[in-house]
Order: sequence, then C-alpha cells, then structure tokens
Amino acid sequence: MFKLISLPFEKNALKPYMSEETLTFHHDKHHQAYVDNLNKLIAGTKFEDMSLEEIIKQTAEDIEWQSIFNNAAQVFNHNFFWKCLSINGTKRPKADLLEKIEQRFGSYENFEQEFKQASISQFGSGWVWLTEDHKGNLNILKTSNADNPIAHRLTPLMTIDVWEHAYYLDYQNRRADFVDAFLTHLINWS
Repeated sequence: MFKLISLPFEKNALKPYMSEETLTFHHDKHHQAYVDNLNKLIAGTKFEDMSLEEIIKQTAEDIEWQSIFNNAAQVFNHNFFWKCLSINGTKRPKADLLEKIEQRFGSYENFEQEFKQASISQFGSGWVWLTEDHKGNLNILKTSNADNPIAHRLTPLMTIDVWEHAYYLDYQNRRADFVDAFLTHLINWS
C-alpha cells in the first residue's frame, strides 16, 4: 500500500509564492486522492507489490489499466514535484548538470526561457519536465494529464505542475506568473 509522503517543508514555508491554502488543497486533498485511488485500484492485482515506477511502465500504454496508470503516475509526479520546491533550495543546478544545460540550451537563461514557454503553452492540465535520455541528452518534455517521463523511458530531473490546482488559488489564471515564481523563487535543484 502506498502512503502520502510528507511535504519536505512546512505548509507555510513557500509564502508568498505558494500559500499554505494552496499546499493544503494540493497535497492533502488532490495528492491524497491519487494515493487512495491507486491503493483501491491495485488491491488484489499483480500491481499490488510493485513500485510506482514499475506500475507506470507496465500500465502506460495499456488502455485496460488506464485508471491505474493515471493514479500511479500522479502519485509519482506529485512526489517528485514536492522535492523540486523550496524557498531556500538550490536555485541553480550543480556544476555538471549546469554544464549539460548550457551545452544543450546555450545558457541557463535560455533554458529558463524555453522551460517557461513550454509551461505556459501546455494546453490544459499537465506537467513540464527537464528530462535525460539513456544517452545523457537533456530535453524539455510537456506531458498532459498524468503522463510522465517514466512512461517514455526517460529520467526526470525537474518538473513543474501546471494543473490549475497547483496555482489557481494564488495566481488565478496567471500561469506565467506562477512559472516565474517557480523559476525565480521556488525551484530546488538539490
């Protein structure tokens, strides 16, 4: 059985860029619902004793298991997202990753611009990721709904949640402002 992970910070720690109210709804309601739904869906199935990553890989392209995939992927996505947030986190990647970002995107600032554009242009609900493939190539990946890099055999390095529940209470329809706050104040590369 999966359990809701604790946030790696206090619910008021990200103010003024993300409110305690947003974190309470997002973590305690939305994320908890995905955990609860996943546990119900996998009870008594072959997925019951698998890791989230294995469940995602085995259900990603099978319509029969779409509900399990959606909930498992959303649990993984949120677990990963919480680790990407901190007021006091590392605002730049470590030297080796920073070098790879600069090689791939020309500069860290270019990466930020491309990541922001991907985030604000994601139609509807979803996620934007910095990923690495098995050859070490970096890419920005937009995914809809619960989809994630694991389903595509990619390694996630960083993500932003662009579902409205991630930002609407604080930013209403101003997704670009949320993305700016994430990149400037909340991103945690450690």
